[in-house]
Amino acid sequence: MIRFFRIPLILIGLLLAASIAVEAQEVNPRIDVLIVKGTINPVLVDYISRGIDQAEADGAQAVIIQMDTPGGLDTAMRDIIQTITNSPIPVVVYVSPAGARAASAGAYITLSAHVAAMAPNTAIGAATPVAMGEGGEAQMSDEMKAKIINDALAYIRDIAESHGRNADWAEKAVREGVSATSQEALELNIVDMLAPNLEVLIAQLDGHQVTMLDGSVVTLNTQGSPVKTVAMKAIERFLYAIADPNIAFILLSLASLGIMIEIFNPGLIFPGVLGAICGILAFYSLGQLPVNIAGVLLIVLAFGFFIGEVLTTTFGIFTAGGVTALVMGSLILFQGASPVFRVDPWLIATVTIVIASLFAFVVNRAIHAHRQQASTGREELIGKRAVVKVALDPEGTIFFKGERWAAISDEGPIEPGEEVTITGIDGLTLQVIKKQ
Repeated sequence: MIRFFRIPLILIGLLLAASIAVEAQEVNPRIDVLIVKGTINPVLVDYISRGIDQAEADGAQAVIIQMDTPGGLDTAMRDIIQTITNSPIPVVVYVSPAGARAASAGAYITLSAHVAAMAPNTAIGAATPVAMGEGGEAQMSDEMKAKIINDALAYIRDIAESHGRNADWAEKAVREGVSATSQEALELNIVDMLAPNLEVLIAQLDGHQVTMLDGSVVTLNTQGSPVKTVAMKAIERFLYAIADPNIAFILLSLASLGIMIEIFNPGLIFPGVLGAICGILAFYSLGQLPVNIAGVLLIVLAFGFFIGEVLTTTFGIFTAGGVTALVMGSLILFQGASPVFRVDPWLIATVTIVIASLFAFVVNRAIHAHRQQASTGREELIGKRAVVKVALDPEGTIFFKGERWAAISDEGPIEPGEEVTITGIDGLTLQVIKKQ
């Protein structure tokens, strides 16, 4: 009898435990964590937007964006800020781990959060627009500089003031490019709290009140809340990885090489397929970056010069032009953009040396093949010696490698037994001259 009731009692106990767990989760909904490490670009916009939408759909009470960024694209930054501002649930931006930074675009995003937090030994600031950065300012008129600065000032002040943060410091971050340590940021009312790790941050958020866009006030109840890390999907990680200036440069170079190899060696297939795939990925990557079209055209021109070298054999003139165009195009590919969007000079040097060496080898082989006497087909007859069998006056017959050939003498009669040199071919008739 006891055994008969044992199974129902166990089932009832499990149902009660599950009910308690569900009730606890309803009292303290979970917190989703998004990880941002690297430059701000359109792929990151999609990731953050998806993460916030998923958190809302799953009933999470807040989203924490753990961020470490040197900055990025202005358009992507504004899209992220718009997503955070219009979020139906509180968004916490946490500059972490120790040693991380929220520079340039990262500073704007941090200031736009409902709750801004930093880990010790982190920094925030240097929010001068990227167009005013290294190499960009010298190319602008004073009027254009003023427009860009004023737009950035109005934007960052409005973001800071809407969350009760230090708008004067935010203005300095744009106008003077100042930065602040985590402790300074807390003292200057740039961020709301400091936390050494995620667990401490969640504990500090408990009871914190957040004012949403519609004016409603949300009180966070994070004590004991489950935490879920929402990672990038595989395709997002891949697209984010290739949206890098160095990767874009490598893909563009591989695409050009693969297509050229296929052109010069029809039927290999693999280089052509690889080149086409790399080309598509390169154009996607360049589409996510502040690319200078002149740089792209110079790189394409460089490979055009390399093709010309192989086809015309200019003994290095086109190769030198190609190397020059490749280096210049690589250097200005992202000219005027933030330093985070620059191709590594060492990578430029490495790719240039590899390509130049490859084409030096190809050109050398082409010159060698051009000078080398053909060894197959009718062309092998040119320059060879034969013996006259039937007198040439001017037509007759010669004997060459065990075969009889009809021949015509270009220099008068030639008697049988004399040696001749083959100078040309006209159908099945050889043109010969007397051996000198």
